[in-house]
Amino acid sequence: MQHQSKLPNVSTSIFSVMSALANTHNAINLSQGFPNFNSDQKLIDLVSKAMNSGHNQYAPMPGNLELREAIAQKFELLYQTSYNPETEITVTAGATQAIFTIIIAFIRPNDEVIIFKPAYDCYEPTIELNGGKTIAIQLEAPNYNIDWSFVKQQITSRTKMIIVNTPHNPSGTVFSKDDLLQLQTLTANTNIIVLSDEVYEHIIFDNEQHQSACLLPDLKSRSFVVASFGKTFHNTGWKLGYCCAPDQLMKEFRNVHQFNVFSVNHPAQKALADYLQEPNHYQDLSLFYQNKRDLFLSLVKESRFKITPSKGTYFQVLDYSEITNLGDVEFAKQLTIENKLASIPLSVFNENGLDNKVLRFCFAKTEDTLKRAAEILNRI
Repeated sequence: MQHQSKLPNVSTSIFSVMSALANTHNAINLSQGFPNFNSDQKLIDLVSKAMNSGHNQYAPMPGNLELREAIAQKFELLYQTSYNPETEITVTAGATQAIFTIIIAFIRPNDEVIIFKPAYDCYEPTIELNGGKTIAIQLEAPNYNIDWSFVKQQITSRTKMIIVNTPHNPSGTVFSKDDLLQLQTLTANTNIIVLSDEVYEHIIFDNEQHQSACLLPDLKSRSFVVASFGKTFHNTGWKLGYCCAPDQLMKEFRNVHQFNVFSVNHPAQKALADYLQEPNHYQDLSLFYQNKRDLFLSLVKESRFKITPSKGTYFQVLDYSEITNLGDVEFAKQLTIENKLASIPLSVFNENGLDNKVLRFCFAKTEDTLKRAAEILNRI
């Protein structure tokens, strides 16, 4: 059979490549973004309890109502804003499914979508699958700040969506309140939808506050806020997330969602509904990960890598430009094969493969793992 690929330029994900390389060469894997420690036993027990209590059939299409109510309570507590759990919150099979569904629901052929690179690698292929055109704005290392005056120049009559991500993967930067105000001003009185990828909302450092798209009323009125339980509660393999949006936007989302996955893991939803009744389970997360960031940075401070401390997420970018002139993909592979430490090169997320000689390391690991990784980095 012969067919024309809808994604002819897509190759194997760098995450798969680097993890496979780590497995082959028995390397410490700080590449893929997942913890190497267990989630709270209390949460695991709640899943078992939900299964034993009969929550084993389809959940309602928008998600378990108790969980949606708990999510609504969380937004009121953290951001002093409200979403109707009946009509404005939907539980999804991870944040990526939410992002995929949002783009499918609204992007048509020749619509333009503005994204900021380095960007999470699911955005652009999904836009392409729907016939949209990606307008990529490259952010500059090491601070990765957005020039909103330049963004304004890229907006046209075809601009249908702007995708933002804070805290930002892979750079570890975060939005300021001024960033939100600029985004709100640019999109006011337009039909532009904002997709705000906030999966690391609870992992932000140095007493900074997460700037959610829901904090400004006009911005909230045109925004999807996407979140992840997997990132928050150390169980990425459960693939549970959710999104929130005004009811007119959420209605269109659900039109697609019902034919995409319809509903997601019911016992885990029930368990999370109960677990969220104790806000400290997510309110204490920033300190938990800041301690890991600080440990990792203290361990590598004498290395030859240049360090700009991560402001959020559980990723740290290290600049190796004073060590070698190798491209970042080549150096990442060499580091894995010869030094037994896997990381992620950032050029694969940049426009036209821009190589700033930086690698991304995941510090959502045990103390022992971080110490062994640091020993390797300090020898290079």
